Amino acid sequence: MRIKDRDFEVFISEAELDGIVRRVAAEVSRDYEGRDLVACPILTGAFMFATDLVRRLTVPCEIQFVRYASYSGMSSTGEVRCSLPFLPDLEGRDVLIIEDVVDTGLSMKRMLQDVWALKPRSVRVCTLFFKPGAFQGDYKVDYVGREIGNEFIVGYGLDYDEQGRTLKDVYVVKD
Repeated sequence: MRIKDRDFEVFISEAELDGIVRRVAAEVSRDYEGRDLVACPILTGAFMFATDLVRRLTVPCEIQFVRYASYSGMSSTGEVRCSLPFLPDLEGRDVLIIEDVVDTGLSMKRMLQDVWALKPRSVRVCTLFFKPGAFQGDYKVDYVGREIGNEFIVGYGLDYDEQGRTLKDVYVVKD
């Protein structure tokens, strides 16, 4: 498959993604049993994962979208921009940040600083993909759908210059 100037091939199938989402939803539901959860999906990449995840949760869940970004094209700019911040009503509440990919972890570090300033009871991080080889964070990623290498991936919400988000499978760029 070609997107813009790059060729991609299937990396993770729709069926495998469904299994990952079901497993993570069961873990989150177990850990938040008896509590109300505020799920904060990070736009735009995490919207598909977050939608499927929260539909499978067995605990009450409110949703608040936030938007942080540090990517342009296929690489991080190193600068984290926030265009839709956390809402101020998180004090004393349990927050789950839902991300598509945690790689260097710099964007998430900024998000964690911002959300902890609002005095929630707890904050946990949930990501569909985690790149431990690139991770530079000093915090825990609580829920990981799947660890991957430093591949560039698209589909299931992830994009290459805003293209490829609606693909049902996840694709990896060919060398």
